[in-house]
Amino acid sequence: MNIAIWFVILLVNVYTLGFSVTLWKEDSKIGSITMFLVAVAIVISPFFSVLR
Repeated sequence: MNIAIWFVILLVNVYTLGFSVTLWKEDSKIGSITMFLVAVAIVISPFFSVLR
């Protein structure tokens, strides 16, 4: 079960980081930094909820 959870988290994180890179290339620096912070939160949040 933990492997499936981490797989989904990895997929969402890769997509979010890719979107962050796209925003950076389009000169939307604030949006890119925000999406990067969302990606970090996606990795950290399961430790407080799902994976106790």
